[in-house]
Amino acid sequence: MPLYFWGMSKQFIYISLILLMACNNAPKDKKISSQQKSLPAEIARLEKLANQFPDSVGLHLILVNALDSLGDYAPAIIEVDALIKKDSSNFGLWFKKAQISEQAKDTISAINAYSKAAKIYASPDALLALANIYAEIKNSKALELCQRVAELRMGRTYQSHCDFIAGVYFARTNDSKKAIHFFTNCISNNYTYMEAYMEMGFIYYDNKQFNEALKIFKTAISVKNNYPDAYYWLGKTYEALKDVNASIENYEKALSLDPKIIEAETAIKRLKNALSR
Repeated sequence: MPLYFWGMSKQFIYISLILLMACNNAPKDKKISSQQKSLPAEIARLEKLANQFPDSVGLHLILVNALDSLGDYAPAIIEVDALIKKDSSNFGLWFKKAQISEQAKDTISAINAYSKAAKIYASPDALLALANIYAEIKNSKALELCQRVAELRMGRTYQSHCDFIAGVYFARTNDSKKAIHFFTNCISNNYTYMEAYMEMGFIYYDNKQFNEALKIFKTAISVKNNYPDAYYWLGKTYEALKDVNASIENYEKALSLDPKIIEAETAIKRLKNALSR
């Protein structure tokens, strides 16, 4: 699951980056290259400035964020690594490297970077980010980290994150009963936690408990009626129940909210073709 849902992450990293900009320890002899033949004008401008002012940590970080936003992860990580080489005890740099590595689907590097960040400063955001990855790869360390954060008693928001990650761990390890228990607890602390509704719905769907799945996805839509994934899965569930018209209706709604859901477009064509025969 993406890490932007942690409540304090953006604020904390933003503060960390401001502090970094006050430093003067950027690499002095490194040439920057995004390794792209055709660069967006803004990236090219940032690269030129960063090369002209190699001591400016702020410029290097702006370039990192710009590359990250374009999905150009390899050169972004090269930039962060160069900064880390000069300041290896900086929490913000390790956390940033971990985030980029995770987006690049480099799980091992992400785990390593989050672990380094957490050793420097065991913030709940770093611990939960690491726990989230462990949950997805079925590693029980996820539960230990969630327990550490829960013991900090930081309030309902963080408790909901802990319960969600525990639910993910049990879902991935096929313990449906415990997974649903933790997802339910998550929602009780934050009823707008859409990922928890979806994960619970997936469990019922995979177990062919389609009527239960239907209830969950409908509840998700009642909480957030512009959430495309819920409509898509409602469409899939109606399709499993052989309600073709309701299935098409929800697939169309999902597609109208998010045209990038190609699966919904494919399903609509398939079902309409079947109806026309």
